[in-house]
Amino acid sequence: MNISDLLSYCMDKPGAEQSVHSDWKATQIKVDDVMFALVHEVNGRPAVALKATSALADLLREEHKDVQPSEHLNKSYWSTVLLDGTLKDSQIYYLVDASLQQVLATRSPH
Repeated sequence: MNISDLLSYCMDKPGAEQSVHSDWKATQIKVDDVMFALVHEVNGRPAVALKATSALADLLREEHKDVQPSEHLNKSYWSTVLLDGTLKDSQIYYLVDASLQQVLATRSPH
């Protein structure tokens, strides 16, 4: 998967907005002003940081060398997934959807 395909998938979510986080040289994807994906590069490789339950994050890291704790985010919940690694596109899309559901479920009411 490449960054362009990933951004298109994320931006197809209702209410999705993207902005640049200049300190991290990354693109944030948010819904209702809550980030669910952070698209960036890790050592020149395309990657995305996604939120999951701590149990799922641990499981993903154990099973896939291309899933690592995120550098700038809460490592218990946020994992960085390398897009050019061993995960199939369908698995990455599933994790994007799970991340969106996770942040929407945990946000504080307005």
